[in-house]
Amino acid sequence: MPSVLVVDDQDQVRQLIRETLEQAGYEVAEACDGKEGLDRYRARSTDLVIMDILMPDQDGLEAIMALRREFPDTRVIAMTGGSDAIGILNFLDVAKMLGARRTLQKPFELKVLLDTVAAALSV
Repeated sequence: MPSVLVVDDQDQVRQLIRETLEQAGYEVAEACDGKEGLDRYRARSTDLVIMDILMPDQDGLEAIMALRREFPDTRVIAMTGGSDAIGILNFLDVAKMLGARRTLQKPFELKVLLDTVAAALSV
């Protein structure tokens, strides 16, 4: 069973992603910000990390850089939302340059989430 770490500061988003992935057969761990996500990954690595970009304490871009520096083979999906489409695309483009294999723009359909997770794990 593939394992996924979901890092997002919004409880409802983490819960929705966790429930969707668990129903699809994934083992899921959660973290509420980049710092906690890094600590959890260091304690027990997962097959994939789904990382929100805009979070307090340590944002997703910083966390992606740290993950890729310490664990170069880490598979990461970066996600973010908001109303400024140009800003969102820039954040997701930067995340890809930092090593994210896939990106998701919130809000997204659950099928898109599952397809993106499967694609990131198959690479």
